Amino acid sequence: MKTVYIHENQLATAGELLANGRLVAFPTETVYGLGADACSDVAIKAIFEAKGRPSDNPLIVHVAGVDQVYPLVLDVTEATQRLMVRFWPGPITLIFPKSKRVSNLVTAGLDTVAIRIPSHPWANAVLKHAQIPVAAPSANRSGSPSATTWQAVQQDLDQRIDAIVCGPPTDIGLESTVVDAAGEQPRILRPGKITWEELVKVCPSIVPYSGHVDRGNELLNSPGLRHRHYQPRAQVTLVRGHLPAVHQEAWFIGLNKSSGTDSCSRCLYCDSVEDYSARLFDFFRQADDAGVKTIYCEEVDETGIGVALMDRLRRASQS
Repeated sequence: MKTVYIHENQLATAGELLANGRLVAFPTETVYGLGADACSDVAIKAIFEAKGRPSDNPLIVHVAGVDQVYPLVLDVTEATQRLMVRFWPGPITLIFPKSKRVSNLVTAGLDTVAIRIPSHPWANAVLKHAQIPVAAPSANRSGSPSATTWQAVQQDLDQRIDAIVCGPPTDIGLESTVVDAAGEQPRILRPGKITWEELVKVCPSIVPYSGHVDRGNELLNSPGLRHRHYQPRAQVTLVRGHLPAVHQEAWFIGLNKSSGTDSCSRCLYCDSVEDYSARLFDFFRQADDAGVKTIYCEEVDETGIGVALMDRLRRASQS
C-alpha cells in the first residue's frame, strides 16, 4: 500500500482516516503510536500484521477525553478515579474492567482494557477529529526500539500503513507508565515518566514496579510484558563506572564524561536522566543504521524516571 504523509495542517485528515478503519501513525508525548479503531476487529488485525506483533500482546486504547472512557469500561474504582483526575491527560495508562464495546483483539482476550489520554496536542487533535477510541501501540516493527521520530516510523512501516503524521520528535521517549487499579490494590505494571514517587502521593498503597518477570503462559494485562522489546540489532552492554577494554567500533551513551569512553567511535553524553531517556531509542536506531555491533549504555540510579530507563536498558540488553 502507499503511505500518505500528513502535516500539522492536515490533522483532521488523520482523524478521518482512523474513523474509516485506516492505520495512522501519530506523535504522542511518549513515543509515536500506530492507531486504529479500537472497536473494529478488521482494523486491529491490520495493526498486528503491520507491526508483526504477537496477537497475545494487548494494546493501549487512546481517547481524547474522559467522557469516551466510560462506554469502554464496566467499573471505575476509587483509586482509578483519583489517578484519572491527577494525571490525565498525560503519560500514564490505567487498567479497567472492559466493556463489550472493545474488540477482544485489543485486549488479547483479557477482561481488562488499558486506556490513556495523551497530553500531546497533535495526538489530541487527531483523536478529537477521529471521534472514536483508538488502539495505538508503538509505531515500530515489533521488538525493535520504539519510534520517537516520524522518520523512524517511516523506516519501519512505510508501505505497511495508510498514513504517518510528520510531527516533532517525542519529548519523553519512553512508553507510558501502566497502572492496574482495577483490583483491590493498585500496582505499577510498567514504569514510565509518571513515577512511583508521584503515584504514591495519590494512592499510598500502590505496589511499586518489581521488574520484568517471565510468568510463562500466564496472561498479563499490560502491554510489553510477555515479549522482548526495545532491542536494536547491536549488542547492548550495560556499564557502571569505567568501561572495560573497548573496541574502537563500539558506541556509548550515558551521563558520565569521566567513564573512559574516548576509545569508543561515538560517545553521546546526555545532560540528565530525562535527556538520556528521550534520546535512547533514536541512538539505538542510529547505531543500527551505522552497522555498529556493540552499544555500551551507562547504568543510572533507579529513582524517578531512572526506574523506567533501567527497565528499558535491561530489556534491550537481553539476548
